[in-house]
Amino acid sequence: MVIETKVYKKNQTTIPAVYRKKYDVQPDDIVEWEENDRGEIVVSFRKKLSFRDMMGSGTVKTKTNAVQLEKELYE
Repeated sequence: MVIETKVYKKNQTTIPAVYRKKYDVQPDDIVEWEENDRGEIVVSFRKKLSFRDMMGSGTVKTKTNAVQLEKELYE
């Protein structure tokens, strides 16, 4: 299936409703554009993650101070 969308001023376009619904695309989600080896553009969607969403998802061998890390993130 091919769906066309127009590119407007400031290079804005609309994500077709069929794909917004299929991939549950919401405001603030990220659209990723990647060109593959054949020169084709691959578009994917991912949720925007905040620092709080990522806290606790990784481990390190050294001691860290999460409060200080968060302060540094927003400096």
